[in-house]
Amino acid sequence: MAKSKKLALRCPECEAHLVVEASTGEVLFHKKAKAPAAGGKDFDALLEELKEEKSHAEEIFEREVEALKDQDRRLERRFEEALRQAEEDPDDGPPPRPFDLD
Repeated sequence: MAKSKKLALRCPECEAHLVVEASTGEVLFHKKAKAPAAGGKDFDALLEELKEEKSHAEEIFEREVEALKDQDRRLERRFEEALRQAEEDPDDGPPPRPFDLD
């Protein structure tokens, strides 16, 4: 049996290491390239990104706190309106029970 020739290649796009059989073109081995640590960013860039995320989170938190304050005010107004309606139109008592209608 003839010995098949193997080619060792490096993908120019993804930097993966490939071993290919020359006669068939079949990939015998594939090893992904190592990703650079921290996505290739340096420490200062990562720190700056973290600060931006923190300020964005604080903005969202403040917006939600204001919405909750406004929600309390709206609920209080709705409760007062319901209370006023209840005082203007008092009930005649509890509703009739179904078995009392027979």
